[in-house]
Amino acid sequence: MKVAVIQFKASTNKEVNLKKIITYISKASSKNAILCAFPEFMMFYTNSFQTPKQLASLAETINGNFISTIATAAKKNKIQVIGSFYEKSEKKDRVYDTAFVIDKLGKVISTYRKIHLYDALGFKESNKIVSGSKITKPVKTSIGKIGIMICYDLRFPEMSRSLAAAGSEVLVAPSAWVKGNMKEEHWIAINKTRAIENGCYVIAPDQVGNIYCGRSLVVDPYGKILLDMKKKQGVGFANIDLNKVKRTRKILPLLKNRRTDVYPMLKA
Repeated sequence: MKVAVIQFKASTNKEVNLKKIITYISKASSKNAILCAFPEFMMFYTNSFQTPKQLASLAETINGNFISTIATAAKKNKIQVIGSFYEKSEKKDRVYDTAFVIDKLGKVISTYRKIHLYDALGFKESNKIVSGSKITKPVKTSIGKIGIMICYDLRFPEMSRSLAAAGSEVLVAPSAWVKGNMKEEHWIAINKTRAIENGCYVIAPDQVGNIYCGRSLVVDPYGKILLDMKKKQGVGFANIDLNKVKRTRKILPLLKNRRTDVYPMLKA
């Protein structure tokens, strides 16, 4: 099953980005991909000068023009689409960083609001973003059961393990991984580890350019990198084989061998 990964440099103009997104969806479909995954902040790049109020004014609801246009393109091209957008929240001058899954009929079948905000390494996402309150259950798609994470969530193994234990065969993590000391090394190691420890595929589309490092990845259940887009903008492809998930989890039964009866006993 062929999946497409989109890596691009988002501008600050969401209409410009939306046109690019529609083009990428069409390209992915023309190469017979059944799903295409976009990076975090695909809606637009928000720089440090943009105020929380300005960001909130540009955010939309799940029924807004941004998602509706993408849904129409998904239906037209008969392809599933995963990505993220800035979603309006109830809190003044704050938005959600929300991932979405759209099926090939153009229906939004799952959403997830980022729960781990990037308040680290000199950044403070909570100045502009409000965190979600729950992990979304895996959703059935044409490439298997998908668990959704967003960027910084990858650093918290509890989340990917929870999604795998709930049935995820593929983890998809739209990301905008910031450049910095050892950051690319962290990115590669974390994505490989999440795949290995859960015996699943990891699809991690990343932003490139601006302050982001690129290196969009697809990793198989045994930790082999199937796709590394380096610094290239465009569409990359990889094949997903659910039998490999089954085989890996059989010979390396990490989920089965967990001692959940013991772990809670440890006290700080």
